[in-house]
Amino acid sequence: MPNRLLAAALSALLLVPFLALSPAAATPPAKRATAAWHVVRPNETLSYIGARYGVSAQNLAKWNQIALTTPIQVDAVLRLDPPPALLPPFQSKILPVTAGEVNWKPASGCPVIPGNLRKVWVSYIDFTGAYHVGSVVVRYDVARRVQQVFRILYNWRFRIMAMAPMRVNMPTQTNMAVVTAGYNCRSVGGTKVWSEHATGTAIDINPFQNPMLRGRSLSPANSAFYLNRNRYLIGMIHREGAARAFLWNGFHWGGRWNSLKDYMHFSLTNR
Repeated sequence: MPNRLLAAALSALLLVPFLALSPAAATPPAKRATAAWHVVRPNETLSYIGARYGVSAQNLAKWNQIALTTPIQVDAVLRLDPPPALLPPFQSKILPVTAGEVNWKPASGCPVIPGNLRKVWVSYIDFTGAYHVGSVVVRYDVARRVQQVFRILYNWRFRIMAMAPMRVNMPTQTNMAVVTAGYNCRSVGGTKVWSEHATGTAIDINPFQNPMLRGRSLSPANSAFYLNRNRYLIGMIHREGAARAFLWNGFHWGGRWNSLKDYMHFSLTNR
């Protein structure tokens, strides 16, 4: 009997080191990050978010390449784990466009000719956290503002689902309703009035996450989930968040309209 008791005691002692080294035992479940990223909401800080996920504010700042002392921005998306690679600095360039690049048809009567349009190339971060370079086409006198807008969004770590060229940035996607874009020679839906996209003075950002609601008409289709603007989800735009990058640069936001809501839409003329 004593030998059996001694053997049991020794077995119990031998288990202690293994329990101490076990990740489950070392880290309480409530203190582990359970998501790949976090969308910043009003009044949140790095310290608050870090405490929520069991990550230090210092690591959050390092992993997201932001200054520890700089306030984080609403609608920003923060990584909760080390990135596979560091994001490069923001880059941008402005290039002329050809008639073929914008499907120019002289007979269409579009209010701006290709010679007055520019392709603005900018850095952006997609919904998976991957780095891309994409483009939007706008009128020549809007291009510098657009550069500044996307510089702010990039530095804030706001994420954009997709930008042209889609064959490079999201080759498997066939639904162009998800694309962040500018110039499009078209009229306002249901009218003969030129859209501000046709003048090269408007941009739509993450359309699916920021839909347009006119009466009972919803665009894009199947995006009703995002009509609840009290949610803070990846790619969504809020007045106190990503919208400010446009508002500070002279754009107006369709999310502030009363007759309809167009949360994706920013234009210089407020139309």
